[in-house]
Amino acid sequence: MAVERLDRRTVLRGAALAAGGALLGGTWGAGGASASTRPKVYTRSDWGARAPSGQIDVLPQAPTHIVVHHTATANVSDTSTSQAAALSRSIQRYHMQSNGWSDTGQQLTISRGGHIMEGRDRSLEAIGAGNHVVGAHTANHNSHAIGIENEGTYATESPPTSLTDALVDTCAWLCLVYQLDPEEAIVGHRDFNATSCPGDQLYAVLPELRKNVGSRLREQLAHLSRAADAELSPEELPSHPRVPTSERVEAFYHGPTVGEHDTSS
Repeated sequence: MAVERLDRRTVLRGAALAAGGALLGGTWGAGGASASTRPKVYTRSDWGARAPSGQIDVLPQAPTHIVVHHTATANVSDTSTSQAAALSRSIQRYHMQSNGWSDTGQQLTISRGGHIMEGRDRSLEAIGAGNHVVGAHTANHNSHAIGIENEGTYATESPPTSLTDALVDTCAWLCLVYQLDPEEAIVGHRDFNATSCPGDQLYAVLPELRKNVGSRLREQLAHLSRAADAELSPEELPSHPRVPTSERVEAFYHGPTVGEHDTSS
């Protein structure tokens, strides 16, 4: 949904610049926005993805929500890019071989080292065009939600700063490209499905995440369109379903991912 609380003209100008390719491909500067809107994202080729086994659907429209997940894997100490690449390959193998899906279910993955990886095939291409690759990560909401898997299990342990910093960068980029209000768009998996994902500790970070993304957007939009007075007004997210007390613990399983209203996996 469009960011009505931001100056409409500013948002459209910023989104047009980003979607038009003038700003894609760079990185955020330390401590603030730079002249680009896209953080460093490793492509599928970078991490050695296999080709999808079936059709990948791309909708000519923007998603309305960004869904934050955790991978339900070990909280490893290895923060290297090679670990992030191995994680992406492992997730893809599980989703394709164990779940029988066409490809990785999520559009983006962030490692504990803060490395951002392209997930499902054509995700970066679709984001650059303002379109939406239909994934398999949030049951009955895949047609309008883009999913970000965050490496680790955050039921009792807090996510590392390197991961949350990269999550801010990623969500700010997506909100600008898709003209989304972070206060409404950024949600946890549990806000849509009966699951504990993304874990109590990562879920508790979401209010701060929305605030930080809003601040980053204001900085970036001011830089792009001289609208330094643009502000986001916070508002409450919808209440989430009751979390099952007996949810099974298994690597890569974090609740319902494909539902009866989803057209593909």
